[in-house]
Amino acid sequence: MTIQKMTSLNITGKTVLIRSDLNVPIKNGIIQSDARILAALPTIELAIKKRAKVIIMSHLGRPKEGMYTKKYSLFPIFEYLKQKLHQTNIYFLNDYTKDIKLDLGEVAILENVRFNKGELSNSNELSKKYSDLCDIFIMDAFGSAHRMQASTYGVGKFVKIACAGLLLIKEIKELKKALKNPKRPMTAIIGGSKVSTKFDILNKLCEIADTVIVGGGIANTFLAIDYKIGKSLHELDFIFEAKKLRDKYNIIVPIDSRVGRNFNKTEKSIIKSPSNIKEDEEIMDFGDKSIENVLKVIRKSQTIIWNGPVGVFEFPYFRKGTEIIAKEIAKSNAFSIAGGGDTLSVIDMFNIKNDISYISTGGGAFLEFIEGKKLPAIYILEENFKLNNIINYNF
Repeated sequence: MTIQKMTSLNITGKTVLIRSDLNVPIKNGIIQSDARILAALPTIELAIKKRAKVIIMSHLGRPKEGMYTKKYSLFPIFEYLKQKLHQTNIYFLNDYTKDIKLDLGEVAILENVRFNKGELSNSNELSKKYSDLCDIFIMDAFGSAHRMQASTYGVGKFVKIACAGLLLIKEIKELKKALKNPKRPMTAIIGGSKVSTKFDILNKLCEIADTVIVGGGIANTFLAIDYKIGKSLHELDFIFEAKKLRDKYNIIVPIDSRVGRNFNKTEKSIIKSPSNIKEDEEIMDFGDKSIENVLKVIRKSQTIIWNGPVGVFEFPYFRKGTEIIAKEIAKSNAFSIAGGGDTLSVIDMFNIKNDISYISTGGGAFLEFIEGKKLPAIYILEENFKLNNIINYNF
């Protein structure tokens, strides 16, 4: 992989456009988790220190493209960054299709890129407008690196110099470390609602891990191979594929579950074996025997890849499986790598950030990188590198 690094360039006096991943949960204007912002800060701070003129852009949530929606505004993030970068002049800009005037070391935060028509479709017109804002484009949003969109990919086609920021470089190195000659036994824990969205990664992890533990709706699809599981979330179309994986690889499926009749925060949980689940009941967490099975595996592991909670951790009575497993990963001496938005929320909820070896800011990008796919944002950095015929920097 050959791409230009931000640290190899003289950015002093240059206008740099940083594509960060500031897609954080916000409720009633209050940031619920600042993990991704904190991960993005070193690149921003380095650009300020180097006396560049700094423009930052990001998406937030899934607004209807081309339409302003207050709940998806980056303004709360701007307010947060004003506190973090209190010695820096920082501005918030709604309209940035025109020239932006900044002094050295000043920062402009741009409004949600997904409010711009052409962002999701990777419009050449919008991509060119982004490139016209800067001398150097710094791609630092690993969490969006799997998106072929105007702010992550298209801009790299038109800007003269495109490079990787500190976070993107770190993500690539740490993920490669986890995948290249990992210490054994290697365990993968994959949660989430749909097996269809993670089927490719399940295949890949089954090939490289010694044990794969499935949770959430993914686990329910495996349980549906042999049992009637009431109204539990699962995918009938993937039962046959799930059976092929289960029969071929070492996949741990729950042997008991916490179930309830109503999907809400006040619902109490009952532990049942899969064979005893009624038609009006829904699996929402691991049972105690299943948790103990997982803990035994974690305690023997030397490498752990973790993506997704194993239950509905937002509900107090269906949190136990995710909490105990998360804390066991944190206690482990294994090299642990975690990724995904819900996983970050779990890490924040149980305050185990400092006990995970590496926390990736990526969800889909994290999974696609593990699968071995070429991420579009990295591809365009490679192409820009070739085009400019500059000195090689290899990972």
